[in-house]
Amino acid sequence: MDLKLLSIATLLGILCSCSAQQEGSDCIKANAQSCGECIQVAEKCGWCTDADFLKQGESKSARCDELKSLITKGCSKAKIENPRGSISIDKDKPVTNRMKDVAEKLKPDQITQIQPQKLTLNLRSGEAQTFKLKFKRAEDYPIDLYYLMDLSFSMKDDLENVKNLGTDLMREMQEITSDFRIGFGSFVEKTNCTSPFSYKNVLKLTENGQQFNSLVSKQQISGNLDSPEGGFDAIMQVAVCGDAIGWRNVTRLLVFSTDAGFHFAGDGKLGGIVLPNDGKCHLENNMYTMSHYYDYPSIAHLVQKLSDNNIQTIFAVTEEFQPVYKELKNLIPKSAVGTLSSNSSNVIKLIIDSYNSLSSEVILENNKVPEGVSIKYKSICKNGMVGTEENGRKCSNISIGDEVSFDITIESQKCPSQGKSETIRIKPLGFNEDVEIVLNFICECECSKGGEPLSKICHNGNGTFECGACRCNEGRIGRLCECSTDEVRTDDLDGNCRKDNGTDICSNNGDCVCGTCECKKRENPEERYSGKFCECDNFNCDRSNNKLCGGHGRCECRVCICDANYTGSACDCSLDTSTCLAANKQICNGRGTCECGVCKCTNPKFQGPTCEICPTCPGVCAEHKECVQCRAFETGEKKDTCQRDCSYFNLIRVKDRDKLPQPADQSYPLSHCKERDANDCWFYYTYAVRNDTMREVYVVETLGEWMAATHDHPRPQRVRQVREGEDERQMGHGKASCWITPAQPAFK
Repeated sequence: MDLKLLSIATLLGILCSCSAQQEGSDCIKANAQSCGECIQVAEKCGWCTDADFLKQGESKSARCDELKSLITKGCSKAKIENPRGSISIDKDKPVTNRMKDVAEKLKPDQITQIQPQKLTLNLRSGEAQTFKLKFKRAEDYPIDLYYLMDLSFSMKDDLENVKNLGTDLMREMQEITSDFRIGFGSFVEKTNCTSPFSYKNVLKLTENGQQFNSLVSKQQISGNLDSPEGGFDAIMQVAVCGDAIGWRNVTRLLVFSTDAGFHFAGDGKLGGIVLPNDGKCHLENNMYTMSHYYDYPSIAHLVQKLSDNNIQTIFAVTEEFQPVYKELKNLIPKSAVGTLSSNSSNVIKLIIDSYNSLSSEVILENNKVPEGVSIKYKSICKNGMVGTEENGRKCSNISIGDEVSFDITIESQKCPSQGKSETIRIKPLGFNEDVEIVLNFICECECSKGGEPLSKICHNGNGTFECGACRCNEGRIGRLCECSTDEVRTDDLDGNCRKDNGTDICSNNGDCVCGTCECKKRENPEERYSGKFCECDNFNCDRSNNKLCGGHGRCECRVCICDANYTGSACDCSLDTSTCLAANKQICNGRGTCECGVCKCTNPKFQGPTCEICPTCPGVCAEHKECVQCRAFETGEKKDTCQRDCSYFNLIRVKDRDKLPQPADQSYPLSHCKERDANDCWFYYTYAVRNDTMREVYVVETLGEWMAATHDHPRPQRVRQVREGEDERQMGHGKASCWITPAQPAFK
């Protein structure tokens, strides 16, 4: 199981590595021949303008790469063209804070509900720009309401109840706005006889409720020839005949009242009408005059015109046709459906409820964007609710005075033809305000503006020198425009691309172009061929630990150039000696040399990381036994030469064993020893090294028992202990007793 998991992890690592490598090679693979082409490949691509940047054999397109790669290859950051996109706000009028009970009224064009109003975006291909749009529902905002009524015979009772609608609705709407206007129009079926009519604009929008009541009272029920009504013709004319209707740039409501269905595009063919609706105003004397000429509009056509003219539609229909108009509502943004009672007695409540529903929701839409440009919306609504994707376009349950915001992200994936600027608009559906956004496309580099035509650098004027490279005139080729397409003979120039007659053209790592090798590109953007004959590369150097140049250098023409403190063919030899320091701060304990961070012991007897181990040397305990014995007790083989041979430590006497230095108390290691003296008595000592000049011996004096400690820091310590007692005398088997008086040596 572990092996399987390891295999999967390895495979995933390879796939991730390949994916990153593939992604990183986009700039190189684009084969950009100019700075302008390069910056259009991707946001991460930059162009090196340094005239000396290219190595021999590299093509012009090698100037286009990721910024990190260009810097690694030796192009200074100041020489890299990498223009960035930007946003500037050109008009940023704050949203209006207006109270309804303020005496002074503001004109509609003095009220602002959306901010900012105009921006300019400079777009670099692949680089998104994001700005924040605020919307605040203004209090006491003016409303225009147009009542469009079906006057077929079945609506006779409804007409009676609508006759007083003007004054009654005016009174109710005063709770919402102090600036309200109302208008009236009627429709039936397309005319193929003299009595019915298609659409009539009875009353232009007015503040006079009494005039509304008076004109509606004079209306007569007409007769239509079939059940579905011609309401779509009427809606189209109300939407596009702004001057005739009297629409202002305020909230526009269209109440559509009927007790029947509707005709749409294609139904006119039943009466021999085949021309599609043209979506234009055709009112003469407030009557629609082209009903016999144009077919009914399609639903999509109506949606477009209602949106273009910021009209919100309220369908006031009877219970029977609720399902039909609810389906229609789903196709028309910013529309509502209310159930009309059999005699329209509830029409005022229906209008107010529908208005409150429509005005509590803001939905953003934009006109058609240029090819290659995308827009994303993110809404930040009441109570911090966040919406994305389609929900990012809208916020609901907005009350008067509430403020919501949208993060709008615009990105271009390519430059339009000739880099021409474009303008798009974003607006909340049903509102007369919008945001104008001017899109400028970054298609060329700044360095191209300072190009030198007929430059001597480009083979005596055969091209323009710009952005560090030659842009050849027509008919010229080569890195420096040195060849003419009419004069070049390939056979004559191939010889210039061979190192000698026995080698391949461009070492089989490139192409011979105009007598000069242009080296192939590698899949990995960090790897490249170079050299006059493409004989060099930066990926075939020695490796250590599976890393090129050990990870401590760079590969140039198949030779590692090591970083500071590293050497060797694979830069795997460290010049740092800290790893060779022994505990006594000596390099290899003074017994070897530090090579590539590892001790090489010069004395073959020693080994270990710092030459501290000597397997064949006498034991530390045995090495110091005689000196400890003679110094502490004036016994042993060195008794007579003790002062000469054993003066390398200081002798310190302590009262008991507890006073001896212990491992936990020291910053250096201790070694404990156990040896026999000439009387066959055991003694114990500890040896340590503090430094090369200071050594100490501790002697512990206890009744019947002697201890000695030799203390040299920071080498291991040795402690000597003489044990006395009945058991030890028995162990002596009749030899001299271990009970001896502590010696008082002539020196300490």
